[in-house]
Amino acid sequence: MEAQKELDTRGMNCPLPILKAKKALAEMSSGDILKVVATDPGSVRDFQAFARQTGNELIGQTSANDEYVHFLRRR
Repeated sequence: MEAQKELDTRGMNCPLPILKAKKALAEMSSGDILKVVATDPGSVRDFQAFARQTGNELIGQTSANDEYVHFLRRR
């Protein structure tokens, strides 16, 4: 998936990945895609809740090698 911006939040725990994603999305244009790489297993449900609450679209989540990748489309 082609992302306009990528955030590396490896080693950070909640709520830092969400806060950094929120800041990054604020600087992006509507329709742009943000890729967030995290190591916190809780980030999977955190980003699901974040998308519901903010109206940004969670368009994908994957996990491999203890890393979780989230793709969000800016509303």
